[in-house]
Amino acid sequence: MEYRILGKTNLKISVFAFGGIVVRDTTGAEADKIVAEAVERGINYFDVAPSYGNSQDILGPAIKPFRSGIHLACKTGMITKEKAQAELEQSLKLLKTDYFDVYQLHGVKPEDVDTITGKNGALEVLIEAKKKGLVRNIGITTHFDEVAVKLMNYAEFDTLLFPINWACWLKNGRGQIALKEAAKRNMGRIAIKALANRAKDPKEDGYPKCWYRPIFDDSDLADLALRFTLSQDVHAAVSPGDARMLRLGLSVIEKYNGNPTPLNNAELEELKRKAALVENTIF
Repeated sequence: MEYRILGKTNLKISVFAFGGIVVRDTTGAEADKIVAEAVERGINYFDVAPSYGNSQDILGPAIKPFRSGIHLACKTGMITKEKAQAELEQSLKLLKTDYFDVYQLHGVKPEDVDTITGKNGALEVLIEAKKKGLVRNIGITTHFDEVAVKLMNYAEFDTLLFPINWACWLKNGRGQIALKEAAKRNMGRIAIKALANRAKDPKEDGYPKCWYRPIFDDSDLADLALRFTLSQDVHAAVSPGDARMLRLGLSVIEKYNGNPTPLNNAELEELKRKAALVENTIF
């Protein structure tokens, strides 16, 4: 497994990370097995959120034996101070930890920016928690370039988590502005949706914890897609929310001895051709 320094955080993290929704609705024994396998295969960055069903309840005990050797990221989807504070405290309790390495505003929408950054907004919780040592670094997660840039201009964040997906990037340019701005500020840059194919159609595809259609049936495309994302100016890519996809991503990483190579010109042209054929990208 390759490891990269996560921008100004100075955390050394695995280039493939664990999406906490993987363990949603699993048994404790199954979660223990999945987490132990991930750690054994080199993953040291785990990302979870309260909105992932019962993932926190299950992930907390599973990561406890490994807590000192991993980096744990969590999020709040609340936009007001009172609710965000309550969510932070609950997450710390469920995940059986006294601090988060990274704590993020989750999935910020354009219409919520002013509330989050205003008086008694959720941002106050992140800033105060960092001062108290409850979180080591604070970050942004959003699906909108303009939201990411607006928040970066409002406060000093340490990380950005953003969809860096082959089809969205090559067809729509999504993520390019946000990623460039984050790099200028030396923020840690973490990609999501690297192994997404397109919008979820049909709805019943056998992967209920992925809200997009993952690349589960084309190993060559999965290889190109993950390598494409990791060759952008990012530090890591988070796995989709399914143990099978977690293992598929790990197999791509391991195929290249932990250090996936950038696409050559022919591979990039092939991926561009495939992107042009995607009628309904994931956004």
